[in-house]
Amino acid sequence: MTSKKTLAQAIRGTVYVVGDNIDTDQIIPAQYLNLVPTIPGEYEKLGAHALSGLPAGCAPFVRAGSARSAHSILVGGRNFGCGSSREHAPVALGAAGVQAVVAQSYARIFFRNCVATGELYPCETDERLCDVFKTGDEAEIDLSANAIIRLSDGRRFALKPMGDAAPVIQAGGLFKFARKAGMIKS
Repeated sequence: MTSKKTLAQAIRGTVYVVGDNIDTDQIIPAQYLNLVPTIPGEYEKLGAHALSGLPAGCAPFVRAGSARSAHSILVGGRNFGCGSSREHAPVALGAAGVQAVVAQSYARIFFRNCVATGELYPCETDERLCDVFKTGDEAEIDLSANAIIRLSDGRRFALKPMGDAAPVIQAGGLFKFARKAGMIKS
């Protein structure tokens, strides 16, 4: 997997809001799993199809004809990333321009795949922010302060610390982190 961006301590952008139990089939439908993320053109196609499995009636996450979303922050409810254990799910979101997902809880495999690929930060919160934020809100995630701020009113919401996962994601994934730390040869 290749990350096309350097992740930082502060992430600022527009929010896209989803609810509970967003599964990996909704994040990247199975018909796109033949795309190989290490091939740049196919990585871009994964981004174009990110969240294309959401039910009819949801606002499009990626506009037709585009490979990237206008939204760099996803806000969800409980059990984000449930379903099959496809690493294409965080990769597709990262390819679409998402830098972080803020949710009440994650499916364990989705959280691990976020860390392993280094595509995006899976931020957890005890608050149900999918009922507080609206799609299109501007927000900033301050990873060093463990907070997300809604910019329209300055309201801050606590995030759980990322712990040892943050430096792995910051490095661009598990293999890049291991090489940087001298755990495996370059």
